[in-house]
Amino acid sequence: MAGSKEIRTKIKSVQNTRKITKAMEMVAASKMRKAQDRMRTSRPYGEKIRNVAAHISHANPEYRHPFLVERDSVKRVGLIMVTTDKGLCGGLNTNALRLALNKIKELEAQGEEIEVCALGNKGLGFMQRLGATVSSQVTGLGDKPQMDKLIGALKIMLDGYMEDRFDRLLIVYTKFINTMKQEPVVEQLLPLSGDALGTPEGYWYYIYEQDYKLKND
Repeated sequence: MAGSKEIRTKIKSVQNTRKITKAMEMVAASKMRKAQDRMRTSRPYGEKIRNVAAHISHANPEYRHPFLVERDSVKRVGLIMVTTDKGLCGGLNTNALRLALNKIKELEAQGEEIEVCALGNKGLGFMQRLGATVSSQVTGLGDKPQMDKLIGALKIMLDGYMEDRFDRLLIVYTKFINTMKQEPVVEQLLPLSGDALGTPEGYWYYIYEQDYKLKND
């Protein structure tokens, strides 16, 4: 049976551990609040851009950008996988990776080839273990991803679509609902689909600026 000294030592050890975990909880809560604030600030901009893209996809201009044109057949697919760099975040990565795996199996069953862009270390490691073809990757983005770090890997995928290396571009990510609920989502990025973006309501009118050269001739 443990003596009184051993019991006191054990109690003190547990108390010290509780203080450390409490401090870690406060730091994590602070980071979470900051991330939520950034998300709430950027979400209206993202929704407005999506709305503009929906309008453009339903328009009937004389020129149609390749990003708006449906391919006759789909043989190759690009997949952008978005995960975190670190773990200990519950099912955040697991659910998104499970969704991606199911999608890959579905595409392969249809005879389609897949190339992957991995944003985040967890997704990269998973795709490498899976034996997928990883065309581009970015890790170590931190709490505030910068566009200059992302653009290179994403441009490889966009160029691949323009060069007909693949016929569709998909993205798998986790949509934030609240602190207790995050929903894994797979969406088609290219070609832009009006049905996926949503049918615009009402009338819209955009003014397009002339090309820089035209304005200065």
